[in-house]
Amino acid sequence: MTLSETDRRSIAERAARLEARTGIEIVAVVVGRCDAYPEAPWKAFALFSALTGFAAVLWHPGAVLAGLTFLLSGAVAALAAIFIPPFARLFVGTARRETEARQYAAAWFLERNLARTRQRNAVLLLVGVFERTVVILPDTGVHLADAEMQDIIAGMKPGLAAGRIAPALRDGLDALEALLVARGFAGGGAHNEIAQEVFEEKGA
Repeated sequence: MTLSETDRRSIAERAARLEARTGIEIVAVVVGRCDAYPEAPWKAFALFSALTGFAAVLWHPGAVLAGLTFLLSGAVAALAAIFIPPFARLFVGTARRETEARQYAAAWFLERNLARTRQRNAVLLLVGVFERTVVILPDTGVHLADAEMQDIIAGMKPGLAAGRIAPALRDGLDALEALLVARGFAGGGAHNEIAQEVFEEKGA
C-alpha cells in the first residue's frame, strides 16, 4: 500500500476540515495504476532488441550469439517495463497517462455515484501514482475554473515526482480548501452524505 495508517488518518483529517469549512463533500483516491499500459513492454522489447541488433552488426559477432543476445535484451527490457514503474513510464507518454487518469476518475465518480449529494457538491481528488498526475473532478454544483484546478495540480506534481504521495495529497487538499473558501463556499452545517473521504486502490 502507498499510504501508511498515519498518512490515511492525516489525509482524512484534512478532508474532514475542508468539508467542515466549505460544505463540500470531498473524496480523495490514490490509485496505483490507472491502466495496464500493455504497449510499454512491447515498446521496450522493440527498442532494446533494435539497439542490440545494431550493436551486433557493428561488432560482427556470430549469428547464433547475435540472435540470442537480440532476444535476451528485448525480453529483459520487456520484463523491466512490467515490474519497474519508472522504466515503464519511459514508454508511456504524458498525454496518454493523463488521459487514462481522467478516464479512471470519471468512471470512479460514476461507479461510486458521487452525484448523489443533494446539492451536487462532491469533488473527487484522484492521484495516479504510476501516472504521477492528479485529477480534480467536481460535480455540477461546484463551479471551479480549469486554470484554478490546474494550479492546484501543478503544486502537487513535484511531491508526486519525488514519490511523496501523502504530503502531495495533503498539500492538494489544503490548496483546494483555500480556493473553495476564497470562492465563497461555507460549511453551514451541511450533512456528511459521503462518509468515507479517503480510498486507496491498486487499479489496473
